[in-house]
Amino acid sequence: MPTYKYRARTMDSELMSGIVEAPGESEAAELLSERGLVVLSLVTSHQKAFKGININIGGVSQKDLVIFSRQLAVMISATIPIVQSLRILSQQTNNPVFTEKVVEMANDVDGGMKLSDAMAKHYKIFSNFFVAMIKSGETSGRLEEVLEYLADQMEKDYDLVARIKGAMIYPALILTALVGVSILMMVYILPKMTPMLQETGAELPMVTLWLIAISDFMVKYWPFLLLIILVLIGIFVFWTKSKSGKTMWDSVKIRMPIFGNLFKKIYLVRFTRSLHTLIKGGVPIASALRITAEVVDNKAYSDLIMRTVAEVEAGNSISTLFAKSPLMPKMLSQMMIVGEKTGRIDNILEKLSDFYTREINNLVSNLTVLIEPLILIIMGVGVAGIVAAIMLPMYKVAQTIN
Repeated sequence: MPTYKYRARTMDSELMSGIVEAPGESEAAELLSERGLVVLSLVTSHQKAFKGININIGGVSQKDLVIFSRQLAVMISATIPIVQSLRILSQQTNNPVFTEKVVEMANDVDGGMKLSDAMAKHYKIFSNFFVAMIKSGETSGRLEEVLEYLADQMEKDYDLVARIKGAMIYPALILTALVGVSILMMVYILPKMTPMLQETGAELPMVTLWLIAISDFMVKYWPFLLLIILVLIGIFVFWTKSKSGKTMWDSVKIRMPIFGNLFKKIYLVRFTRSLHTLIKGGVPIASALRITAEVVDNKAYSDLIMRTVAEVEAGNSISTLFAKSPLMPKMLSQMMIVGEKTGRIDNILEKLSDFYTREINNLVSNLTVLIEPLILIIMGVGVAGIVAAIMLPMYKVAQTIN
């Protein structure tokens, strides 16, 4: 059944907005009138609404999921039935894509489907990790607790990503400025000075001749050059999405000279936090490891975790392969062995997750301090080299005249 976003005024002249299900627009307007509302605007969830309504016609953000999880947990704790809770929540979100999906889930649950199964239908929004946690909450009768826990973990993930992105903004701006200044000098400044340098009759240094040749190529063939750059970027993106390309690129990332250690810590946080959350939610270890292998999103770590699944199913320790792999720090495997022996592996994983999160924060701070002067030096050397290549012939001419 179609859904409609509406803005209306109550009998007390208060403005309100929400969503309503109806076979058609006239039926929706009639339904709202029966509720005592004066309709101001009425559009389908696929249309752009009038100014004043926040429309996001893209996907569902992590923030949407966090809010959804928290609100659903509150309603379940208040003993509101799941179907009614979902219908209420469908009216609270400003994202029409998510609104539509929540309405579909409410209809599925009302038809007898489990909440986890209803979510699994929308795999682009709810990951296997999310669905598995909801399923464990349904089985154990701890759905409210699981939803709160999911929201907490997603907030931690969001904060971590935001912190890393924020730390990289300034170095990225400096690098962009370096590229911009270099292009400006090669495309606009050097071509204007080239005739003057050639008219002096002095023998130009090899560096200057190279710069003039590169400058001429950039001026004459910039559309072709831009096309080459775009094609190379496209090939790289396509390659990293292919199976073999992703495997190689994932291996390269953890071996990078400066950023490799940071990538490793990020994957370790994903592993420890996801596995801790799943085990805490009551998901069996083998199933939890399979889901974690997807969450980690690195082929090298995913392969190691999937091999560990086979070890666990064969009755061996979860740390058997971790202790032998260079991908996993010795501290991690040793602490997990202790966790298995004491039956507190979920607590151990939580402590490991907190530890590696702090490690990432320290690494990001140190990288920022290291990268900023490094880029400034590269920028200075690059610009100075171009200026020197231009000024050197002029200096030689001046010496000849003197």
